[in-house]
Amino acid sequence: MDAIKSLQRYHDLADPQAQPRFTGIPTFFRTPYTQDLGEAEIGLIGVPYDGGVTNRSGTRHGPREVRNLSSLPRKINTATRVNPYEICRVRDLGDCWIEQPYALEGALREIESFFRTVVEAGVTPLSIGGDHAISLPILRGVAAKGKVGMVHFDAHCDTGDDYMGSRYHHGAPFRRAAEEGLLDPQRVIQIGIRGTTNDPHMWRFSQESGMRILTMDELQDRGWRFAVEEARRVAGDGPTYLSFDIDGLDPIYAPGTGTPEAGGIAMIEALRMLRGLRGLDFVGGDLVEVSPPFDHSGITAFHGATILFEILCLVAEARGKRSPA
Repeated sequence: MDAIKSLQRYHDLADPQAQPRFTGIPTFFRTPYTQDLGEAEIGLIGVPYDGGVTNRSGTRHGPREVRNLSSLPRKINTATRVNPYEICRVRDLGDCWIEQPYALEGALREIESFFRTVVEAGVTPLSIGGDHAISLPILRGVAAKGKVGMVHFDAHCDTGDDYMGSRYHHGAPFRRAAEEGLLDPQRVIQIGIRGTTNDPHMWRFSQESGMRILTMDELQDRGWRFAVEEARRVAGDGPTYLSFDIDGLDPIYAPGTGTPEAGGIAMIEALRMLRGLRGLDFVGGDLVEVSPPFDHSGITAFHGATILFEILCLVAEARGKRSPA
């Protein structure tokens, strides 16, 4: 179908990703929107669900705002020279919206069903939440054929247990994932952990199961390069998932989140660490906990979109390596 607007001079602007960034209908990174899984190798998927939040709600609005701010990143990563759109067919698959959102465990099953369909079609999912509870059903799809390792950026380990009557919430997805045989704890590293707890044994499961906890204090003492070396050592050569909770960043970079913790990762540290993970076998990833109602001038959503682009570059390179053209 011909475009209504005909270009008279700058014919390179026929590419929607090259057009002015304030124009067009928002999709993730201005990629084509489709519901046809056969068109995609990497699927960008919004998961607008925050039924697992224990503090400030609002992350259900995260995917829409990250979509909007993702119009700002251009196509080529200046630091790594990676253009993910040249490596893989990247598509916005829309939202995994929840038909019955008021029943938490049922909502997680809906998300699981969606992602099993995506993965079984051969599409690598890159998801945008939503609260961190969504990682569990996503992993049920991604790790359906075998355990995966994980590089996890967060202020919290998210390996808690029962909270006010539920074992399923945004503070427990990775304990449940390990118990269900989706994660190999020996290949999990959790970076940026800090803050306060009411329970001195809050993260005992991470410690006793063999997950590597790299606290914010240790990260500051030993530096981002050490964190990269540790992540590469722990994850190894096997299939690996990447989960980035925006509250892993210091609140000055990400005020728009439900459970902020002071003294977090600086944005430049996050970018350097992510870029240092090139070559790991990433089979999926997510960015979670962007809560626009608590954001200021869209800075949290913008930083979320920037991190999402870095993860996209990692996932595209890994997928391209597994399935060279």
